[in-house]
Amino acid sequence: MTFPFSDEDLYPAVSKTIEKLKPMLALDGGDIKLLGVKNGKVFVQLGGACVGCSASGNTLKYGVERQLKIDIHPDIEVINIPPGYEDQWEDIAMQYENNKESNE
Repeated sequence: MTFPFSDEDLYPAVSKTIEKLKPMLALDGGDIKLLGVKNGKVFVQLGGACVGCSASGNTLKYGVERQLKIDIHPDIEVINIPPGYEDQWEDIAMQYENNKESNE
């Protein structure tokens, strides 16, 4: 699927939504950092108490991704980049694209 917005157009809107969600995560000692946007996929890094938390997958899917879908576009996806890999998020994004193409 071709996403109807450029990464540059999406970034400010995604950043605004992420900033809106930070206080909710902070209530439980968590944090979130926006690393980038690539082809409709939002790459973030959960931090604080979210690291290693068994509920972090649900937080990402039903908290962060759900709000981005409501605020921006229903086809947006969120991918968490584990601590220590934040400098490689663009390489990971390319792997997602290559896997998608090979599955089509």
